[in-house]
Amino acid sequence: MSINHQVAGWEAVAFLRCEKIQSTQFLNKADLLHQKLSALAQLFPIQFGNEVTRVWIGGDAMTTLRAIELRCPVCDNEFKSQSVVSTNAFGGKRTDFHERAAGTQPLAYLIHMCSECGYSGGEADFTTAADVSPVLKQQVFKELAPLRPALVCGSEKYEAAAKVARWQGTDPRHIADLLLRAAWCCVDEGDVEAERYFRRHAAWMFEEALSAYDGVPREERAILTYLVGELWRRIGDIRKAGLWFEAVPNEVTDLQNQQWVIDAADQQRLNPREWFG
Repeated sequence: MSINHQVAGWEAVAFLRCEKIQSTQFLNKADLLHQKLSALAQLFPIQFGNEVTRVWIGGDAMTTLRAIELRCPVCDNEFKSQSVVSTNAFGGKRTDFHERAAGTQPLAYLIHMCSECGYSGGEADFTTAADVSPVLKQQVFKELAPLRPALVCGSEKYEAAAKVARWQGTDPRHIADLLLRAAWCCVDEGDVEAERYFRRHAAWMFEEALSAYDGVPREERAILTYLVGELWRRIGDIRKAGLWFEAVPNEVTDLQNQQWVIDAADQQRLNPREWFG
């Protein structure tokens, strides 16, 4: 199973170590909230192929990259890329769960794009075990190869990976994850319009996942409902954001462990902040 079948998070970047929102109502809950989110983070590893990859976050490490050589399973092109060895979480966490590193941001290096045809995915997607059908190859040659840029940025790689995921029939939740990460890359790239574009499409895909009976595990629905609200808030649709924030309590399955989600939704609905912590 490829990254495009199960991209579940950047070392749980969406939910890792969000100790509290800076509000007096959370100050006495900091330790408890940290414990809850640390446990929740285990639900969202990054899975590339059949191997779960955990990139070390924390300590004194700056982002460290290594050079790798990949062979494209679509066009057989050999090319060089870079992957993440270690990083840090010193840059803070935005309220859409975008965790920032001090120094080089690692997100763009978790996805690779073939320099010849534009096929994109994680390292495991460039092995002989990759799920590459004749139909997928045809789609890549038709839609990605003609548009392949000479200099590729992170958002373009995630957008291409989302297209590959769609052609592979991946579920909406994981396509949404890829589109959300494209939006996060746009923050680093300074492209406000593209950021809004990817947030909008990520929100729609998360909504599609939530509307399906088994599109999202029951214990994750409250978090993703909050996230959809936060995406619409950042897009600028305050009315739609409010509706999603108000729906969060109805999705909670364990009040003791998920009270922080309700608190976060109330905070962002009434007095929104841009950062956790």
